Amino acid sequence: MRLLLDTHILLWAIGMSRRLPVATRQLLENPEHEIYYSAANLWEIAIKHSLGRPDFQVDPERLLAVLPEMDFIELPITAGHAAAVAHLPALHKDPFDRLLIVQSRMEPMILLTNDDLVIQYGEPARLMD
Repeated sequence: MRLLLDTHILLWAIGMSRRLPVATRQLLENPEHEIYYSAANLWEIAIKHSLGRPDFQVDPERLLAVLPEMDFIELPITAGHAAAVAHLPALHKDPFDRLLIVQSRMEPMILLTNDDLVIQYGEPARLMD
């Protein structure tokens, strides 16, 4: 199974947070699954970290160095991904989440999220709570 992580799931996985749902941890620890993070995750973290958001205290450059050590795979953003965002209904205004939704559909892979608004887009997003 190919799994794409939304930004909070990614941060919780890297930090081994107790907020990471047990079912999500089990998916991530399964060696048969390919775990992806998007360039959009790092973009969101970098922006919100620079704004001093308390839920984004991780240094994005340090995070970038750690991700390959965890066997997470980078999913680049393509021009096709960016253009496809225009076809999403306006259910969610967060540009990072909208890009992750498109990437999960186009690649295809399951998007693991804790965001109820992302789930409104339907498959392949999966709510992890």
